[in-house]
Amino acid sequence: MVFSSMVFLCGFLPAVLIVYAICPAKYRNFFLFIASLFFYAWGEPRYIVIMLFSTVFDFCNGLLMEYLDHKGKQQYRKWVLVLSVVVNIGILCFFKYTDFVLQSVGELTGKPAQLLKLALPIGISFYTFQTLSYTIDVYRRQVQVQHNIIDFGMYVCLFPQLIAGPIVRYSDIQDQIRDHRGSWDDRFYGVQRFITGLAKKVLLANQIGALWDQLSVLQHGDMSMAAAWLGAIAYTFQIYFDFSGYSDMAIGLGQLFGLRFPENFNYPYLSQSITEFWRRWHITLGTWFREYVYIPLGGNRKGMLRQIFNLLVVWFLTGLWHGAGWNFILWGLYFFVLLLVEKLFLLKEMKRWPRVFRHLYAMFFIILGWAVFACDDMKVLSTYIGTMFGVDTVAGNSISLYYWSSYGLLLVVLLLGSLELPRRLGEKLCECIRRQLGGAAPARGERIVFLLRLVWLAVLLTASTALLVSGSYNPFLYFRF
Repeated sequence: MVFSSMVFLCGFLPAVLIVYAICPAKYRNFFLFIASLFFYAWGEPRYIVIMLFSTVFDFCNGLLMEYLDHKGKQQYRKWVLVLSVVVNIGILCFFKYTDFVLQSVGELTGKPAQLLKLALPIGISFYTFQTLSYTIDVYRRQVQVQHNIIDFGMYVCLFPQLIAGPIVRYSDIQDQIRDHRGSWDDRFYGVQRFITGLAKKVLLANQIGALWDQLSVLQHGDMSMAAAWLGAIAYTFQIYFDFSGYSDMAIGLGQLFGLRFPENFNYPYLSQSITEFWRRWHITLGTWFREYVYIPLGGNRKGMLRQIFNLLVVWFLTGLWHGAGWNFILWGLYFFVLLLVEKLFLLKEMKRWPRVFRHLYAMFFIILGWAVFACDDMKVLSTYIGTMFGVDTVAGNSISLYYWSSYGLLLVVLLLGSLELPRRLGEKLCECIRRQLGGAAPARGERIVFLLRLVWLAVLLTASTALLVSGSYNPFLYFRF
């Protein structure tokens, strides 16, 4: 079950909200836990055992570390942590990378191996990182040990952020787990955020994603340099509006249940360097790797060579986390090289560049990076990148002209949607309405603004629902996570 489906919008979500509203406060965590298990089991019930095992396993690890503390055997706490890391990462690697390793070894040796063809449990990368954050922070004594298995299970399995993040560390919401009543303002903000995210996913990401699907399968003779760049740009917009849309929906749903999740995106395509881009893109993943990999390895405290090694490890793992394929590893190493070059040579120099040049520089390498990310066949990737740079192809043809002209208006909408401009214009319009129509009665202006927001949200929800009902193109990009 995914958020952008009629089953979720018209069945699961209304039922959960109604029962949650009438449920006594002391039973709400239990209800959310059960509802989340149902949500997860909807598509693959057999894999619910893995998520429940991770939940119970790390819950017990926290209790065991607390017990060792009380018994004065602190030296054994590290072994509990090691066990937690090995088991959790082992499960993740088994399901996500076994076939990748077998296939790669078979290709290198010329002796193809029998693949296990395991289905990847949805969301396993996210909830594995969440449970690990708990045991690591308990080991560091940065969070209190959770003694209620239901409360801990609710945190791990919570359906709003289970399938596509953001990665919610236990420290982010430990104070909210027992008290997440929320206000009516929080709930209204949650509705706004959810509908906005749904519109980003259905009205924007899905529409431009259809273009990428068409261009990515063009025969080499039909492909041109202009078409290849259009395809890469299309995927650049698709992955942003799809992923940030899911994050917005997750954050909005959290607010409906009185939980505040961390932000995951901050207008990444406004970046003027690759370094800035990774401070704005998938913020919770970057924070996780910084806190639990980069800093424990020594960060930047042990000299330049060690820092370069630490960055290499982080970006290799970042690429591998995104998927079981050489293109993902290459994608991670690609950004490692770019970030290293910026750190060593460019960042100070770039301050003297005109702002537009800095932005064009960043977007050029970001778009190129997404082309690497999107092509999971290395031969296809090599050909596609070559086409982007004019290797054995023409600059343009009638096919590329058709697609550029057909999708030109949508590209403009996507460009504007990736900027802060629409939000700022909306805020200025609301402020203008408050001043002009509120006058001596400010409450009147607020009511008008509120009604206009309701109308706008109704339009977005209606349009999104209409497309979903029509059975239009609606992929789920994060099935492999």
